[in-house]
Amino acid sequence: MTTSAYPLGPTMLAALAACLILAARNWLRAHHGLLASYKAAELIVGCPGARRTMFRRQPHKRRQQIALYVALLVGVTCAPLPTWAQASSAGGEWREFQGTWTAVGKRQVIPLGGDRRASIADFNGSLMLTGPSRPAVGFRAEAIVLNDSVTGMVGRAVWTDERGDQVFSELRGETSAAGNRLFGRFLGGSGRYAGATGSYEFSWRFLLEAEDGTVQGQSMGLKGQVRAAAPQGAPSAGSSQ
Repeated sequence: MTTSAYPLGPTMLAALAACLILAARNWLRAHHGLLASYKAAELIVGCPGARRTMFRRQPHKRRQQIALYVALLVGVTCAPLPTWAQASSAGGEWREFQGTWTAVGKRQVIPLGGDRRASIADFNGSLMLTGPSRPAVGFRAEAIVLNDSVTGMVGRAVWTDERGDQVFSELRGETSAAGNRLFGRFLGGSGRYAGATGSYEFSWRFLLEAEDGTVQGQSMGLKGQVRAAAPQGAPSAGSSQ
């Protein structure tokens, strides 16, 4: 995996731009009136007509102030953030995360005599992560599971991020009167997640169980840790160079 830096996400960019535009409006409103503040806002967001009007009518000092706001906006939006690729090149440090997995799917159940049942289900949904070292903000999450009310559950899951890179994991779990406790183990992935290792765990509750087999559920207490594969040729932890 290569090392690269990426700009802030769209939501953060919009918030930062709004703050800087508001600062420009407040400064100009205090010194030059409400009309000038709206022209400054148009200038910062890139309206050519507003730019010509502002620089034709305002003195050199005011143009310097506006240039400062623009420079701040450009500098903040282009500031790099720590990325999964950078974590890999730094030696594969563990990245802890928490989150919530919600999904809907279809389940088929067969009886195995007495109270024992077996089911197979496929789930599609979303996984939103929190924590300062999370590998990504969120994933599209898919899973196929086979559950036996006596022996427990096994399954496989695929998480896909906004770039199309994927993380693969295997699932196992136990069913009890208190609910389902599931454990996941990462099996690598594609793109920047190739070679990823780690684990996660969570409980699961069903919010909907319809007669036609439609099910909907949500995780509780999902947490885990993941580590990027070490770059080729890099010494492992504890080894001498």
